[in-house]
Amino acid sequence: MTDLYPAAGEREMLRRAAAAHTAAVRECEAFLRRLPEVPDPADLAEYANLLTREEQTRADRQAAADAAGLAIASLEAE
Repeated sequence: MTDLYPAAGEREMLRRAAAAHTAAVRECEAFLRRLPEVPDPADLAEYANLLTREEQTRADRQAAADAAGLAIASLEAE
């Protein structure tokens, strides 16, 4: 029989993964707020790094959600 509620450790991992993803998104937003009108190569590199971190933390959050039993089939409209 499948447990209806995820273990406390899985929920904590999910909360931490969600917090890390939130932090990554906020860092990206802060960068975009201070981005100059004409970005230089360093700005582009920083943006690429921020996006990579954001995508990784999102994947980590999704994996933690799946482990906690919050997997969903799809968010795509049919």
